[in-house]
Amino acid sequence: MASTPRTETSTPDENGAAGPFGTVRLTPLTAADPIPGGFPTVGVIGGGQLARMMQPPAIEMGVRLRVLAEAETGSAALAIHEAPVGDHRDLATVSEFAAGVDVITFEHEHVPGPILEKLVADGVPVRPGPAALGFAQDKLAMRAKLTELGLPCPRWAQVRTYDELSAFAGSLPGGLVLKTPRGGYDGKGVLLIDELSGSKALTAREWLEKAGPDGLLAEEKVAFTRELAALIARSPSGQAAAWPVVESTQKDGICHEVIAPAPGLSADQAALATSVGLRVAGELGVVGVLAVEMFETADGRILVNELAMRPHNSGHWTIDGAVTSQFEQHLRAVLDLPLGDVRARSPWTVMVNVLGGEYENLYRSYLHVMARDPGVKVHMYAKDVRPGRKVGHVTVCGDDLDDCLERARHAAAFIRGDIDE
Repeated sequence: MASTPRTETSTPDENGAAGPFGTVRLTPLTAADPIPGGFPTVGVIGGGQLARMMQPPAIEMGVRLRVLAEAETGSAALAIHEAPVGDHRDLATVSEFAAGVDVITFEHEHVPGPILEKLVADGVPVRPGPAALGFAQDKLAMRAKLTELGLPCPRWAQVRTYDELSAFAGSLPGGLVLKTPRGGYDGKGVLLIDELSGSKALTAREWLEKAGPDGLLAEEKVAFTRELAALIARSPSGQAAAWPVVESTQKDGICHEVIAPAPGLSADQAALATSVGLRVAGELGVVGVLAVEMFETADGRILVNELAMRPHNSGHWTIDGAVTSQFEQHLRAVLDLPLGDVRARSPWTVMVNVLGGEYENLYRSYLHVMARDPGVKVHMYAKDVRPGRKVGHVTVCGDDLDDCLERARHAAAFIRGDIDE
């Protein structure tokens, strides 16, 4: 039997106006407004593209996102309804933001530890917690902890003076890498030194003079054959899941291309890389998504390079190429929900970043790519175009790796403006 249409009337109040379909709300929702069904609100500190890409799975899950954004025009603020602008380094601002959510998580690792510790003391669930996040914030602490756990790392030293740096360089067969312990990303805060002389020696002295009391991190320059990444998710209950290990290619310190799974990686090496990632997640108490970037060497070693305790560029392929994306999984993990299936949907997935160039009108290029290859998935971040800036990525899935590589590379190059056919 067909249902009888029901007519409801409503009375306008201070937040809305009555209409034929009930009250039309004129003011935005606030943190105090409950979500139908009792679903939680996740607060994300940071308003970049990583927070933006959490919104689609949040909508599907019935979860509300609030984002503490850097600007009203930030990538996430343009896509997420509740995006107050504030300074993540200010305790009052972060505390006020946290008061309106059920759990706090991050799209970057730059919130000061004391602020996070205060939130925890006030009973706010912070995931990952300040103890774990500290190892992603401080590369010296990370190296010391991984070494203590017996996990494979490049040879390294904490250097506070040029003499200490020179002595460490003299103990190595090749060059070295000098890193600022805090704040570096996408190649920033990294100095490659093939030989400690000339302009590189002068720059190293300048870096040491500007460094804080902890000095700098010096590491051997690893003669690696390629870079790998193990992407792990872990919940507060201790459940963990690992996606296939991927191969990543960097250009100028920025992730350029990711192939899932890493081609030619033996089952033993894949298992080793995965076990290292799972052990890091468990030993450090990480909650959420963890990316463990690694070097593979010619003699079969796997060395941990960097850690990121949040969704990561090496996992963007999972949006289109895995049953559960890293962004959905991150939300599941921080809410302590059962984790999703991490299997790949296709034999191969290739992700290529779209970096800004001289050509600013990307929309016309985007239309061409859609028409030329309907199988390409294009993800744009609504960011101002600047040379070298990540403004989007493209993904291609399929049975033939060479075909996936050609199509993804062509699409990214065309959108950027490097090619015109």
